[in-house]
Amino acid sequence: MTGDDRPTMPPVRLPSEAELARDALAAPLFARAARLARWAEAGVPVGAGGELLSDQLKAAVEHLGIDDDAEAPALAAEAWNLAVDTGLLEVDEDEESGNPESGDGGGDRPVLSTDEPVGTATAGEELELLTGKGTPAEVLDLWQGGLETVLADAATPSFEELLGGLESAVGEDGQIDPDSIDLDSMDWNPEEEADFLDSALGNLYLLTVTDSAVAGGAMVPLPVLAASMIVPEDMDEPTDDILEEVSAAMMKLDEQFRILEPTGLLAYQPVDEALTQEAEEGGELPEELDEEDVSRYGMVRLTPLGLHGVRVRMRDAGIEAPAVGDLAEADARRLLDALPLYSEADAQTESETWLAARAPVDAARELLAAARGADEDAPARRLGCQQALSLAGAEAEPALREVLDDRELGGL
Repeated sequence: MTGDDRPTMPPVRLPSEAELARDALAAPLFARAARLARWAEAGVPVGAGGELLSDQLKAAVEHLGIDDDAEAPALAAEAWNLAVDTGLLEVDEDEESGNPESGDGGGDRPVLSTDEPVGTATAGEELELLTGKGTPAEVLDLWQGGLETVLADAATPSFEELLGGLESAVGEDGQIDPDSIDLDSMDWNPEEEADFLDSALGNLYLLTVTDSAVAGGAMVPLPVLAASMIVPEDMDEPTDDILEEVSAAMMKLDEQFRILEPTGLLAYQPVDEALTQEAEEGGELPEELDEEDVSRYGMVRLTPLGLHGVRVRMRDAGIEAPAVGDLAEADARRLLDALPLYSEADAQTESETWLAARAPVDAARELLAAARGADEDAPARRLGCQQALSLAGAEAEPALREVLDDRELGGL
């Protein structure tokens, strides 16, 4: 998909790369991962897959200073796993850890059921990027890589959810019997789950770039976001079935956004626990919610860092997702073609950025030449040209005098 075939999003205002990189470094999950990577510089014994052993997990919790948090072990494990996934940590497994004498039955797989070390984790090369040696762009790339792993986790149901309703998979001792699991009977489609989360983030991005209140920091009610994904545009009154779908989507998004918030991608006020319990018991979203009810059903917004992250993913997927300032090096025709898609404030900023990169007279001549034409878009180009020229100042007047007698441009 190239050129005019690509879907186009409205332009987004983003802070500088340096500001975004600072936000990435301050994101709770990323910051904890970096701290654990530094803590492990001298080497930390690990289990299969680089996971922390119980004693090391306790030490990691203590190092992070989160002993009083009820979720401390999970928080430390998530940060450690992110550090491994992003290359902040490197894991070297012992060659003999999977031999028959290690108790795994003679295969070459690591032992999963013991708390014995099978390798050592040390600081990885990527850690240097966070110690002043990396550029803001490199820090953001590292954060983006970590975000991808968390997004994949958020879109994956827990093992217990996957086994929902599969009582036959649980043996008499209460343990799961892997041989009795019928994978084909599991109601889970990885692509559909990923698409669901992508759709939610895409809609949230679109709401942010098209709604000045949301762009200014207002939170989006979770029912509004869920409805934007489920309710058809031409439906005046949602049916009971649609409301049930919206309720289910909200509960799923609530779980996923709780996982994503520590990445710095979004700010999230979770669904009230009492409402979560009602939903688990089959409750549905009421047709009308007052202001207090809306906040109880969850509130969300993308952070500036989140807008950057979603924009990167959209562009990787072939979607045109411009940022204000992107056209500073573009030619005048491309600038004038794009300005009608911008809000008034964004169009002014884009024009000012474009003009700042050129001498005033040269810029004015380029704009005037690009404004010519008799095609259907020509009037919009000339309007954009006029608005841009109003920002060029008196130094651009010689170029304007050159077209005073021009039938197309004389009125500009």
